Amino acid sequence: MASTLRTKRLLRELLLIKKSTCKNVTLESADTIDKWIVKLRGVEGTMYADEEYSLLFEFPAEYPLESPIVTFTGTTPIHPHIYSNGHICLSILYMHWCPVLTVDAICQSILSMLSGCEKKVRPERDDVYVKTAKPSPKDTIWIFDGK
Repeated sequence: MASTLRTKRLLRELLLIKKSTCKNVTLESADTIDKWIVKLRGVEGTMYADEEYSLLFEFPAEYPLESPIVTFTGTTPIHPHIYSNGHICLSILYMHWCPVLTVDAICQSILSMLSGCEKKVRPERDDVYVKTAKPSPKDTIWIFDGK
């Protein structure tokens, strides 16, 4: 039953993202239902305007009850909440996940995070985190400051 829910949900989301007219979020590839690459384009008028980045979405068997693994692949934006290995410190990907969130909602949240950035810097102690982090950001114990 969970597998059917997951497949239906992912096929519906895939169709929606393919039909989307948002120029800042486009599907780059979805070779399998389990892994997608979504291209983000920085919003005009922000520090990331016209910059392009790729997000890798990996969907667990329990999706949408469990959040997808979402990481930047290739070039990562320089941002206080994005580590140079592509891991993203964003609460909705972990402790504040809600099954009604979609791939598009996640992308819009990341675009919003980028758009609100005031200074392009890596997170504090990025080098230490990257050296010690497990491959999945879901294996990190994130601490969110509530800001």
